[in-house]
Amino acid sequence: MSTYNIRNINGPANIGDHGRIEINNGADPAALVRLAERLVERLHTENPALVPQAQIIQGELVHAAQDGQPANRGRIRSALETIGIGVAAGSGSLALAQEIGRVLGL
Repeated sequence: MSTYNIRNINGPANIGDHGRIEINNGADPAALVRLAERLVERLHTENPALVPQAQIIQGELVHAAQDGQPANRGRIRSALETIGIGVAAGSGSLALAQEIGRVLGL
């Protein structure tokens, strides 16, 4: 019989930490802000109707970088999903949106 006290087991090989595994390899906040700026610029030419969504992402990342706090992942995820639906497949905007989501682990 084991004496190990393992609490909060959340699925295969995911023990503890309430099932949250973050692998962001030290994402640089300044690099994320630059990605968001490029997304805003790209959407200005590809799909101007989606610029406000990109500005939401940019604003959240800038605010998080200034305060040293984590960004509002819910707002960013929602804006990224809207952009992903609205842009053309294979576009530069889609690639930038996907990269932001990947770096943030969304």
